[in-house]
Formats: sequence, structure tokens, C-alpha cells
Amino acid sequence: MSAADRVEFFKHTLGEEEAASWRQVLETVFLTLGPQVATFEKELGAFLLRGRSEGDALFGARHVVGTNSCTNGLMVALRALGLEPGDEVITTPMTFVSTTNAILHLGGKPVLVDVDPRTGLIDPANVRAAIGPRTRGILPVHLFGQLADMRALRDLADRHGLWLLEDSAHGTEMERDGVRPGDLGDAAVFSFYATKTLTSGDGGAVVTKRADLAERMRQLRNHGVSKAATERHGSLYQHWDMVDLGFKANLTDLDAAILRPQLPRALDQRAAREAVDLRYRALLPELAPSLFRQATSQVPPLAERVGQSTHHLFTVHVPAAQRDAALTALGARGVGVAVNYRAIHTLSYLVKVLGIPRGALPHAEEIGDRTISLPQYPALTEEQQARVARALEESLAC
Repeated sequence: MSAADRVEFFKHTLGEEEAASWRQVLETVFLTLGPQVATFEKELGAFLLRGRSEGDALFGARHVVGTNSCTNGLMVALRALGLEPGDEVITTPMTFVSTTNAILHLGGKPVLVDVDPRTGLIDPANVRAAIGPRTRGILPVHLFGQLADMRALRDLADRHGLWLLEDSAHGTEMERDGVRPGDLGDAAVFSFYATKTLTSGDGGAVVTKRADLAERMRQLRNHGVSKAATERHGSLYQHWDMVDLGFKANLTDLDAAILRPQLPRALDQRAAREAVDLRYRALLPELAPSLFRQATSQVPPLAERVGQSTHHLFTVHVPAAQRDAALTALGARGVGVAVNYRAIHTLSYLVKVLGIPRGALPHAEEIGDRTISLPQYPALTEEQQARVARALEESLAC
């Protein structure tokens, strides 16, 4: 099969506008944490508030802190929120390992709870049952670009005196019950990794309504020093001090230059991904009927959609006994695939560290054992999607 016939798992939509913006930075003084980062932070804050006015209960300043990854953004936010060694943070097993790794790197203890089998999102009822004397916060993941039930989680956090940190690596453009990332959490963290809805290849950002939290995170992302190079530039030499133990976690001007042109078309790109999602949902019952002829389970073949998703990924749930063979068969038929995600408490290192036995989180485990992520991006054509659907049917028939 030629490369032209292959349906890639992902293709970005970056072009000359991003390239020109990037080249302009090469002609300036700052390549790293500089004016482009500051401008992008303001523009992302405005994007998150789009269409709202002072009469809206969720109106208010959004302080954005650019970071070099979502993982480091999580660590900066956790440190700023006061996570100490031994503190427990309730989170989900349906996520990438960065969510728990950030907690572990700071000496915290991730407490994993099961998910809603229909959506894969963290279940607030299970969060409530897991709150204990060492619990300091809740860290929901907005899986595949669908917002977790933030109103229920905010209520739980307030009643128990906990902070609420959102892992929003799967997009900035989502909404549910009138709520967007960063509206109800103490902070929300984004990813600009290569396959994300906004991308600079790598990078991230944290948004918060709290000016004090943003100020601390700005210091923590830059080794905890008192003045960044941009603040010292243009005047006579000034000594700086280290006032906290921080990280090397800042976004660069080169990254920000690639990200800025993407914001004005972010909602159009979301609409294009939604069209791909809807086409899959129309094509699969006809072209891959085996997907829907499965034993009765609380986990449906296609996850239920709630609210306005970013449609970052399109996943299907095939019979667990056939999943790995289907992955191989799809690849052999020229279809790029992935698994998002295996339940992370089943991964070797986390088995040792967390000690959660198989069977303890049955919904997450079933989703993790059955999931296949199919190609999903704006340039995907209906003809390519039909090929993917037919290849899936052939793979399940093997």
C-alpha cells in the first residue's frame, strides 16, 4: 500500500500563517519567554471568555500562564495550590499517565475512582465516596474534549474544603451546562501537544480566575526567580533573586507565535471535527455493523456525547477479546489507530506504586480493554471515513 492510500491517524492544519508568525520571532530579541507569550496569554484568556458580559455569573478575568507542556502545567498548578507530600488527590484512571505523574512527582498520592461507563468521564458519586481525611483536591479529566460534570464537582469541592484542578489537555473549546474550562475550577490546564486541537508541537497553559494563583504560577514556571529576563530587559543590569523552588516550565515565544494564528479559527476547526464525528456515527452502523452486535454491557460501542465536545478523538469500543487483533488488522489495511486509553492503574509502574487490583475499577478497565481510537481531524474526507469503517468491519471479522 502506498503512503498516499494510507489514512493517517492525525494530520495537523498548520500552514503559512503559522510559519510566517514563527519567522517574525526569529527577527526579534526574544526566542523564549517574551512578548509573544504575554500576548498569547491575553488572547487565550479572551477566547475563553468569548461572548460573555458583566451580567454573566461566570464573567471575570481569566489569567493565563503559558507552560512548556500540560504535564509541567499540572505540576506548577499543583505546587501553587499547596500540594504537599502525602496529600491525596482524587482523579480518574481514564487519562494519559501525565495526570497521575504530576501528582507523584510532587509526593502526592493519586486516588483513582471509576468512571461513568457511558461517557468515560469521572463519576462525581465515586469522587464523593473517596473523600477522606488526607484528600486535598479533585483533578477531573475532560476526556476526549468533553467537560466533566463541573457543577457537581465544584459543589463537592466547596462542601469539603478542597481545591478543584481541571486536566483540560483535550481542548480549550468545550462547553457543558454553560460551563467552559476554568470557569468553576481553581485552575484548568491545557496541552498544545502535536495532536491537540491547538498545537505548537508541544506546550501548555494554565488558566485561573485567581490573580494570586496566577502570580505564583508565573514564578514557579521560571525556577521561582523574582524577575524574568523580559522584566529585566531594556534597563541597566538588575540582580534577581530565587524566592521559591520552581520548575523550568515556561512557554517560548516561538511556541506562542505558532499558537496565536490558530485561535481565531479554533471554533471553525471544532465544527469541522464535529462534522467528522457525525459522519462516523452515520457510517459505522451501515459499514461496520459487527461493532453494534456486542454482548449487553453498560459500556456502549460509541461513547455518549455530553455538551459541546472539542471532538479531539473518536473512539470505538470493540469486544475486548478482539481489540488487539483488530488494531493489527487495521494497521495492515493502512488505517492509523491508537488506544486512548488503557486504564492507567493497569500499567506496570502504576501497578507497583498504586497497588490497585484488577476488578477494582471495572468500568474504566472495560473501556481500556475495548478502546480503539480512529482517525479524526478536519481534513478527513467522507471517502476516507468509509474506508476506515469498512476496514474496521473486516478487522472485527478476522
